[in-house]
Amino acid sequence: MRRMGIEILEATAERVVGTMPVEGNTQPYGLLHGGASVVLAETLGSVGSALHAGPQRIAVGTDINATHHRAARSGLVTGVATPISLGNTLCSWEIVITDEDGRKVCTSRITCLLRDAPPGAGTD
Repeated sequence: MRRMGIEILEATAERVVGTMPVEGNTQPYGLLHGGASVVLAETLGSVGSALHAGPQRIAVGTDINATHHRAARSGLVTGVATPISLGNTLCSWEIVITDEDGRKVCTSRITCLLRDAPPGAGTD
């Protein structure tokens, strides 16, 4: 998160919101890198899944996809993750990433597997 400049603004098991700067996360043409959008999406969906799972469990991503709608060239993008399904073993989230004008940059979906934390996983 630190390397990408991601900041979590809101985090509950029902909604996770975070921002990421475009600067420093661009591809050679100066546009927000699609992979950076996926990193933001996976971060937000994983945080929400971990909150849903509780302190003695962990969430690991098993599937993620992304559709890139438009380019972002500067400023911050904001991702909002909302659950599609919150189960005992799987969680699925939709993450919508927008630019500072509220225009959709990317829509992503992630599925996370929930497992018991292994010994020493630091889930305290």
